[in-house]
Amino acid sequence: MGIKDIYHVAGVKTTAGARGFADQLPVTDATTVSRLKSAGAIVLGKTATTEFAYLDPAETKNPWNLERTPGGSSSGSAAAVAARMAPAALGSQTVGSVLRPAAYCGVVGLKPTYGRISRAGIMPLAWSLDHAGTFTRSVADAALLLKVLAGRDRNDPTSSDLPVPDYPALLVLDSPPRMGLVRQYFREESAPETASHLDSVVAALRAAGAAVEEVSMPGSFRAVHAATRLIAQAEAAAVHADLFRLHARQYRPKIRAFVEAGSLVPALAYLQARRLRRRFQREMEPLLARFDALIMPVVPAPAPDLSTTGDGSFCAPWSFAGLPALSLPTGIGAEGLPLAVQIVGKAFVEEGLLAAAHWCESVLGPAAAPECGDKEIRANRRPASPGSHA
Repeated sequence: MGIKDIYHVAGVKTTAGARGFADQLPVTDATTVSRLKSAGAIVLGKTATTEFAYLDPAETKNPWNLERTPGGSSSGSAAAVAARMAPAALGSQTVGSVLRPAAYCGVVGLKPTYGRISRAGIMPLAWSLDHAGTFTRSVADAALLLKVLAGRDRNDPTSSDLPVPDYPALLVLDSPPRMGLVRQYFREESAPETASHLDSVVAALRAAGAAVEEVSMPGSFRAVHAATRLIAQAEAAAVHADLFRLHARQYRPKIRAFVEAGSLVPALAYLQARRLRRRFQREMEPLLARFDALIMPVVPAPAPDLSTTGDGSFCAPWSFAGLPALSLPTGIGAEGLPLAVQIVGKAFVEEGLLAAAHWCESVLGPAAAPECGDKEIRANRRPASPGSHA
């Protein structure tokens, strides 16, 4: 396992991608790391993260094209799994920091429901939005990891005490899934290649028997992105208050501006954003109840250049609502970069999300490997999916 460098591993320095002033040397493992070790996992090392899990790019490059970003903030975890350095890795997502890099690097990224995995021993960015997540090369591996990681932890009061299903045993559906297709906002903001690829994926799923119906988002969806940013800024400012007071000039530009903006968020605006989140969660419940999962793009376009970590806005609504979401690699684009779809499920029903994703994966085929990957894997890489280009 690769471990994102905001997770504490006993005896291993945690840097959070910063430059010395934020280093910690933990004496205990994060709960997630402890559970992995107890299950027999081997920690290979820390993976690079953007500074404090925000937007300033890390040194990591995309294994598919070294001139392109692997995404962020879980840059190193996604790249390590894609490049076959590790079969799996831990990441975190406050807005889009698991699913976005998973999509850019062509691996499976899973962000479970908020509270499903303990965050004890993980350096926070915005505590009410932060999720622990995983990177794997298959949905089955994501299910296996979630079974190990999920469950109540007395060291994290936000962790859920709901029973943890046997996710690997529940992957096979009795019949093709019923899926809600979200075009609203997502299609308008997508590059043509992304929009046409989603259409081709939906066509392939329908041809295999899935019932896919276009749906509309509730009224509260319009304010989701603004509310997400307000909450994240305010909480980041609170998290960093003491460290920032001493080391503001050592922060990289984007995280510095983010913390500064957060210190100016009025309490009323923060509380209203939190209230909107509850409204959005309530309004999503009847929509999600109609389907096994929702489907839409993960990102507006394939991985951009190294000056940015890309656009996480397509992932923001589900981080905001705390809903489980998964990035599934579904083909290769015109520039030889991975394409993916995002699958979203009901709160604390990850078994349904994983089963729907596993069914889609069985129809579309396993993920391809980049040229830096193992030769045997490359020899068995799947062709581009309908509507994409090898």
